[in-house]
Amino acid sequence: MAGSVRACGRVAVAFSGGVDSTFVLKVAVDTLGAENVIAVTGTSASLAASEFADAKRIAADLGVRHLLIDPGEFDDPNYLANPINRCYYCKTALYSRMATILREHKLRVALNGTNVDDLGDHRPGLAAAREFGVNSPCVEAELTKADIRALSRAMGLPTHDKPAAPCLSSRVQYGENITPEKLRMIERAEAVLHRLGFRVCRVRHHDRLARIEVPLDDLPRLLQPDVREPVEVAIREIGYAHVTVDLRGFRSGSLNDVIAFGKRQVAG
Repeated sequence: MAGSVRACGRVAVAFSGGVDSTFVLKVAVDTLGAENVIAVTGTSASLAASEFADAKRIAADLGVRHLLIDPGEFDDPNYLANPINRCYYCKTALYSRMATILREHKLRVALNGTNVDDLGDHRPGLAAAREFGVNSPCVEAELTKADIRALSRAMGLPTHDKPAAPCLSSRVQYGENITPEKLRMIERAEAVLHRLGFRVCRVRHHDRLARIEVPLDDLPRLLQPDVREPVEVAIREIGYAHVTVDLRGFRSGSLNDVIAFGKRQVAG
């Protein structure tokens, strides 16, 4: 992977502070030198405050220049409508601004943290990356998420065991408009669970219903009355009329189930 990064010269890294983008940023800094790398983080309402804080801290620890930009996806009615290809509009907004950064700072290419596991999922943002010529060095190196975690651990990166944390908009059911107010509700609801020790969790937003997902091993504790009842009260106080627990447990990208279901219906 270092060879493909070295060939890029001076780069900008689309940096969220997550496992994959932190790994790519670290490799870029080690390979090219911090003076030839700029980390770029979009700071819209879809980024949780805790993730923003992580990104700032990691970039500072790596000694890399860190640009904070507003991608402007909330100005795009296509994004706000939340279709099944919402991520395409989000990444288009981000990469178009990164293209400007490349020109202004005389950088050669933008890098992202896409890995080979992402290629088999519903990822409309990959089309935007292709359109803007964004490089995916982890894909070129045929690295999986497990590979990246193992390499990150060997490098001493604090993100090696960090749970995945996609944007807050990914919690809103497709077809329901995205608003900053809804995203703050989701962020506050997930914070309730984090404070109770649920490290991996999602609160899926279905209008006025909050659907909680935690790993199956954590379900018994969540359903204990002394945990379940204060969780319900706290989340209802945030503004949800109904609070439910998904008995299938945590599943990354579970809102994409409706896409697969639709395909099965058509096929049948």
